[in-house]
Amino acid sequence: MSSSASASDASYGVRSTVDRLARVMVRTPATTGDWVGAGWRTPDTTLLLRQHDALVQLLTDLGCEVIVAPPIDGLVDAVYVYDSAFVVGHGAIVLRSPKPNRQDESDHAELSLRAAGVPIIARLDGDARADGGDMFHLEDGTLVVGRSYRTNAAAQHQIAAIVAAEHGDVITVDMPHDRGPDYCLHLLSVVSPIHANLAVVYEPLSPVSLLDALRQRDVEWIAVDHDEYVTMATNVLAVRPGVVVMVDGSPRTRKALEGRGVDVHTFDGSELCHKGDGGPTCLTRPLARVRSEV
Repeated sequence: MSSSASASDASYGVRSTVDRLARVMVRTPATTGDWVGAGWRTPDTTLLLRQHDALVQLLTDLGCEVIVAPPIDGLVDAVYVYDSAFVVGHGAIVLRSPKPNRQDESDHAELSLRAAGVPIIARLDGDARADGGDMFHLEDGTLVVGRSYRTNAAAQHQIAAIVAAEHGDVITVDMPHDRGPDYCLHLLSVVSPIHANLAVVYEPLSPVSLLDALRQRDVEWIAVDHDEYVTMATNVLAVRPGVVVMVDGSPRTRKALEGRGVDVHTFDGSELCHKGDGGPTCLTRPLARVRSEV
């Protein structure tokens, strides 16, 4: 299902994490596959699909045009569509995950993006490996790319060259070891921008260079506590500046956001999010963000 954005909206182009989300892609969850091997707690697949439909409806109700890509049989992580490609100003970069059971997602991502009218401007090659979860726009044209067990230095270099070609900048930060290479710690596991001057942050695992970059731009943040870090309070999707979507289960962070004037919309993600460790940011691939009129 989808709703139409304004006729003046571009069909692709992203240079911000908080500008109005005009067009977004999601992927219907697979209902079969190696859940345990992928690191999931086996979900109730009927509820999994129902929760995904509810997220699509929520995004539609909030004014987004939602493109629903088909499920990929057996690839249970593919529902977390943010990771397999990243859209910048001129089109999409197709990424390559180092996680063995995610490496086939790249070709599917390219097909779905082309079908949605998004040009492919680059593919990572050689030794470069990256997940989209290690990338976000800090401000217009400035991309932060984390080096983690999912994104390596070769990918950082290639992405920086691609972004430079459209007159953008890249800030690189190093993620901590945390629980090691078998556990997924993305950059967006610890930070989500809410609007130009506010973010949510889990400080204990945040790179100092990231916090310095926020301070230099006068971005304040709401510090998420450990209990709500676990319930994905740092995985927040900005639909437009100060209007966000988050998964149910983090009441203190929600209250803190609302206390700062943020309009918070939640959905039940017991199967869709908590069983696979991916929140609303992971579940969406922004295709077009449009600068809101002031």
